[in-house]
Amino acid sequence: MAAQTFSQRLVAAGQEHGRLCVGIDPHAVLLEQWGLDNTVEGLRAFSETCVEAFAGHAAVVKPQVAFFERFGAAGFAVLENTLARLRESGTLVIADAKRGDIGSTMAGYASAWLAPGAPLETDALTVTPYLGVGSLDPAIELAAQHGKGVFVMAANSNPEAVALQTGTIDGKMLSQWMVDECAQYNRADDPEYIGHVGVVVGATVQTPPVLDGLNAPVLMPGVGAQGATMADAEAIAGEIGHLVFPSVSRSVLTAGPDVAELRKRVSDLGKQAKG
Repeated sequence: MAAQTFSQRLVAAGQEHGRLCVGIDPHAVLLEQWGLDNTVEGLRAFSETCVEAFAGHAAVVKPQVAFFERFGAAGFAVLENTLARLRESGTLVIADAKRGDIGSTMAGYASAWLAPGAPLETDALTVTPYLGVGSLDPAIELAAQHGKGVFVMAANSNPEAVALQTGTIDGKMLSQWMVDECAQYNRADDPEYIGHVGVVVGATVQTPPVLDGLNAPVLMPGVGAQGATMADAEAIAGEIGHLVFPSVSRSVLTAGPDVAELRKRVSDLGKQAKG
């Protein structure tokens, strides 16, 4: 029997734990709130607590790479360990790195994050499509080859994105154009098939793209601290609600550093995202 793909495993994990993506975002303010120094030692303690709290208790975990990268090589060493420990526990991991480039450079990014055995190997990677969705082919192809996934930034809730992503190409909203481009990769004759080219759509986006034809997982940040609700996420999800994973970070992480409280927050939010 063929090994399950990332999307298949993600759907199964969502059924078990609730369709929730939990962020690991060790920015300076949270480190301080947890009583930790804004140093690589504080980063390590924060990350180890998150691994203990979330491994085996969340459908998918998403470390924000920028908050590790700011500490240079030492920060990347912490990230490597975090990714490895989560994956060893059987917990799915998305590296929130938002990589995007062309040709051999994109292939290099793909190998860094999606190649089996790579130091930073993860189960899925966020990518940025504004050099064209086709520029992401090296990552899309490598992910398909190894049963992994990518999440293409399509409709973001930051104010700077609105004018760009609601602009039109041949009468179609740009964010919708991006979703439809991704959907082309996910087409299959098998009705049980779930594609591996997902998208990121903010739960607070006022004019979201239609997701019904995507046939792949959707990450939906903005639930919780940013003001959106699970109901908002469901409304945007349309016909593919079973593939939408609200992404939360502050609304969980503010319960730390107590491991039991972090797990309780994940459990409570996960129950809202079941079904």
